[in-house]
Amino acid sequence: MIHYKTKEEIELIRKSALLLSAALAEVAKALKPGMTTLDVDAVADKFIVENGAVPSFKNYKGFPNACCISVNEAVVHGIPNKHVLKDGDILTVDVGVYMNGFHADSAYTFAIGNVPENVRRLMAATKASLYKGIEKAVIGNRIGDISYAIQEYTEKERGYGVVRELVGHGLGRHLHEDPQVPNYGKRGSGPVIKEGLVIAIEPMINLRTKDVEYLEDGWTVVTRDRSPSVHFEHTVAVGKGKPDILSSFTEIEKAEKNNPELNTNY
Repeated sequence: MIHYKTKEEIELIRKSALLLSAALAEVAKALKPGMTTLDVDAVADKFIVENGAVPSFKNYKGFPNACCISVNEAVVHGIPNKHVLKDGDILTVDVGVYMNGFHADSAYTFAIGNVPENVRRLMAATKASLYKGIEKAVIGNRIGDISYAIQEYTEKERGYGVVRELVGHGLGRHLHEDPQVPNYGKRGSGPVIKEGLVIAIEPMINLRTKDVEYLEDGWTVVTRDRSPSVHFEHTVAVGKGKPDILSSFTEIEKAEKNNPELNTNY
């Protein structure tokens, strides 16, 4: 069942989403080679808690940390650990925030230092595909229109692998709600998009194969051929007119550009 949100509820979700975005901006300020993914997680966790919110992912179905941090070939759900980040790595930091009774969810992929050009092109295409999908999140369209836009831009036009096993989703009082929002599909298919829908749109795009597998920890999903994967995500509300992006990349991008350890040439 899809739970449509009132304007007041959407504003509460926006508050969660903007705090989440601020936490990712703090990560962007701090990132550098030599940090562990546990160090990165601690930055976001501390910021969220100090601002009166709860990390949505922590203890969710047993997940131990505030962030999912996925490095290089990891697609999603990487568990922060003592892995040391180095020049040339990409990492996705996926975070949820729970505040005032509502969740928000967003993810951003960062490039540390000398990342190969083909991976930077993948980053650019994945980020652009997120907005291609968001453009279709309007009243009267269907979820499949979002899915098709993402797949068309990344897989059909550029030959990248679009992950099938993991999808975007509704959210609100629960972290995962209906409907599912795949990153592949047919135009005109799926539920009709109505006013009050709030969804996480999150393309997960691989450099080569679409195929993935789980590591032994039961959480981390990696590309089967161990090629790099990129993931960007926004929380989006549907109202009258254009889509309302509740999370924001503005401060993240500003911090990213001001951090000499990060590569923004993508």
